[in-house]
Amino acid sequence: RPPRGWRAKYPVLARVVWWTLTVSAAALVFLALMLPANAEYFQVRSFLRIPVEPILLSALLLVLPRRPRLVLTVLTGVGLALLVIVKLLDIGFNMFLGRGFNLVLDWGLLDDAESYLEDTMGGAGALGAVIGVVALVLALLVVMTLSVLRLVNLMHRDRHTASRATIVAGTVWITCSALGLQLLGTTPVATNNTIGLLQDRAARVKATIKDEAAFAKEAKKDAFANVPPDQLLTGLRGKDVIFAFVESYGRSAIQDPAIAPGVDATLDAATDDLHKAGFSAKSGWLTSATYGGSSWLGHSTFLSGLWIDNQNRYRTVTAGERLTLPGAFHRTGAWRTVGIVPGVQYNWPEGRFYGLDQVYDSRDLGYHGPKFSWSTMPDQYALTAFQRLEHGKKHDKPLMSQIILTSSHQPWAPLPKMIGWDQVGDGSVYKAIQKAGKDPADVFSDGTKVKQEYGKSIQYSVRSLTEFVEKYGSKDTVLVFLGDHQPMARVSGNGASHDVPVSIVAHDPKVLDRISDWGWTDGLKLTDDAPVWRMDRFRNRFLTAYGPQNGATPSPSASPANP
Repeated sequence: RPPRGWRAKYPVLARVVWWTLTVSAAALVFLALMLPANAEYFQVRSFLRIPVEPILLSALLLVLPRRPRLVLTVLTGVGLALLVIVKLLDIGFNMFLGRGFNLVLDWGLLDDAESYLEDTMGGAGALGAVIGVVALVLALLVVMTLSVLRLVNLMHRDRHTASRATIVAGTVWITCSALGLQLLGTTPVATNNTIGLLQDRAARVKATIKDEAAFAKEAKKDAFANVPPDQLLTGLRGKDVIFAFVESYGRSAIQDPAIAPGVDATLDAATDDLHKAGFSAKSGWLTSATYGGSSWLGHSTFLSGLWIDNQNRYRTVTAGERLTLPGAFHRTGAWRTVGIVPGVQYNWPEGRFYGLDQVYDSRDLGYHGPKFSWSTMPDQYALTAFQRLEHGKKHDKPLMSQIILTSSHQPWAPLPKMIGWDQVGDGSVYKAIQKAGKDPADVFSDGTKVKQEYGKSIQYSVRSLTEFVEKYGSKDTVLVFLGDHQPMARVSGNGASHDVPVSIVAHDPKVLDRISDWGWTDGLKLTDDAPVWRMDRFRNRFLTAYGPQNGATPSPSASPANP
């Protein structure tokens, strides 16, 4: 058709606009197909490949009648937009959690992401980020659909040329695939990545649904479910036992050259100080069920003896009656069981599942200081509140305490610092410390600074715990502390292990004698050759080691196999 309107008046501009829109549409479709799902694969060679999907789709669209062709074109545009959204979610999840996005289970985590943004960036910043995400999703749906429509219309304007081009492209793809041609080493020229991704996601959805039923049956099998109360934890009777989780305390803190020197020095000094106070320690490695975040999965795995690596498993186990480590103490009737959870800001029904007589969340600890990014209060304050509310009081029974510390939660800025224990007060003293701290945006955007500040946060949390034991512990104190997971990939690196340190600190030498056959390292600083166990194996080993020594309780090998 002859050009009309502004196209007739400005033919050169019209041609420039036409070519710009056409090339942009083709580029968007190509990028949607070739976009990697992991940031580490953002390399030039990832985009120098021939995808088979547009070739097959072009062949189909060329033979379809107009109405079915229009429907398929719109569906293709929407599908490509959704493909990009899923890949972007994959990139984010891989960066923070070391895994891809689960289409069945992970939508609920987006609320947690929003809460994290609000705690880190403030309400206005979080709102702006949410608006930006919604705008991006809508723009992708519209622009990608218009791009596919433009390209399909262009094909049907000259079906002869489009048919020849499709045949040539298909022949080239088949030839490259048959010959196994590779570009820049190991990158195949011919690719069907999108088809593979769709097949993989379908398989994951099917596996997730199947896993739900299988795990529900597994959770009901428990080697310690019917052990009489008087045969549980006989080796710890009369002891005040503390289980403490240190946020993001992973293998990287001890072995990464950019982080380890400060953390290792802190662990050595803490080991020496504990020894002077009459305490000894042994340490080992546990492989966490989570990575970079979702701390509650690590907590529940450690305490329940089940492998809880997704939200569905977490909901299943916490809705049941599985015997947890705190629950075992509770069942004996010989301990008062309490939970200190400063990161919890709402009701926490999981406290009942864990077997806790009393739970103190952020609203119960009497804190009147500022938040430190995501962390509602410094670890030292949380421990001081624990001393004031429970540990320092006289009880008819010893205490079993579950404490979840939060100061080493990302983005590791601003950070609190150790002060005199008698200066903590109601937390108001932290206002000046928080104000003088670093900006999270400045730290998080710098690969070197974020590692440095992460290391400092671990040093702070470890010192808070060990100084608490030195100051307020007694000959009956037993501390078990561990990391819940490794820090995110930006700190721990791509492909990092899921290993975290675990230590048992005790004044009574008989406590550590019971685990002498575990092969753990003496002290708080671990060696490379220390044993590595899956985190879900700890519960059975612990209950066995501190149960009767006459074989009344089952051994870890008698427990049901976990995946």
